Amino acid sequence: MSTENHNTNYPENQSGAAELRDAPVSDAVRFRRLAREESSPEQIVMLRRMTPGQRWDAAHRLYWTMRQHKTAFLQSQHPDWTEQQVANEVRRIFSHART
Repeated sequence: MSTENHNTNYPENQSGAAELRDAPVSDAVRFRRLAREESSPEQIVMLRRMTPGQRWDAAHRLYWTMRQHKTAFLQSQHPDWTEQQVANEVRRIFSHART
């Protein structure tokens, strides 16, 4: 990602964030966090530094990124499906999604 397109208002671009991001964490700890979908202390610090608008933007980007990933996955699993069939399935999956 080029730096001119990267928003410098986000905490991950502020001083001190690199140390948090690059701090050593064991693979076992990282796996447990992922398995429980638990935020790391570093993520919590970064989220708390964000404004509500920044958190909304991040959630919005994540949602649409996940839709793109799901679309690519379905296309790879069903190469015979039309774009419309894939789009309909992605829409169906996301309309029934739960947290």
